[in-house]
Amino acid sequence: MIEAKGIRKSFGKMTAVDRLDATIQDGAVFGLIGTNGAGKSTFLRMVCGVLKPDEGTILVDGKPIYETPESKQKLFYISDEQYFFANATPLVMKRYYQSVYANFDGMRFLHLLEQFGLDGSRKINTFSKGMKKQLSVILGICANTKYLLCDETFDGLDPVMRQAVKSIFIKEIEERGMTPVVASHNLRELEDICDHVGLLHKGGILLSKDLEDMKLNIHKLQCVLKNMEDLESLKKKLDIMKIEQRGSLNTITVKGSVDYIERMITEYEPLFYELLPLSLEEIFISETEVAGYDIKNLIF
Repeated sequence: MIEAKGIRKSFGKMTAVDRLDATIQDGAVFGLIGTNGAGKSTFLRMVCGVLKPDEGTILVDGKPIYETPESKQKLFYISDEQYFFANATPLVMKRYYQSVYANFDGMRFLHLLEQFGLDGSRKINTFSKGMKKQLSVILGICANTKYLLCDETFDGLDPVMRQAVKSIFIKEIEERGMTPVVASHNLRELEDICDHVGLLHKGGILLSKDLEDMKLNIHKLQCVLKNMEDLESLKKKLDIMKIEQRGSLNTITVKGSVDYIERMITEYEPLFYELLPLSLEEIFISETEVAGYDIKNLIF
């Protein structure tokens, strides 16, 4: 488990991370959402021990990460802008990471290079952005670390490669309990892979919730009621977050169990109703609006 408690990091007069608390459980995909400049990269660099917090502590499995080689062996960091040695080839980087990570799987590295169609003897500086991202992911997977920290990893990958990378992540989670931490500014990229999502805003965690719990507890109710009086009465019985009206059609974002919501709505014998699942984007829009923020301005 990764625990961040009250961490703060400034660069001159700019505060990048401000009194941030976060807990990342083992064996789950943690998605970190935020705009560019929200502090995602700084947070990940502190988690992997590249940067030292000005205040607060970061523990990896109960031990400090900064200047602790034993803890650093458990993490692999894929930065947004990948760094490779000048004129290096994938095979050169393989030898380097084999010297750093005791459990690096060289045979699997060669196998994945072939699967991804990457030439191990070609200079990396001739690779496209997407190819460099693929190579970084392969190196991270083959390092066999417990935690894989990914900063905008899917940015630059084509749709087929995105699905391939997500499939590899899922396999690693199932087979050896790897815990990916994926930072992105794109909610849609994380919706089908994350178990827990945190929204980072101005250096702090605005929201941090289990995705499945959110999906089970927030719903979109569309209904046509017989009269306005029924709607006003319904408002008193449901935990309503938002209502939109278009003619006679009411679209209501509501908290609660499906059974309870259906029981309440059927009492009014509506002319029409249906319960629809919400996307991750819709869930966060609802949650942040309740907290007094407009996620459209925070993320998009």
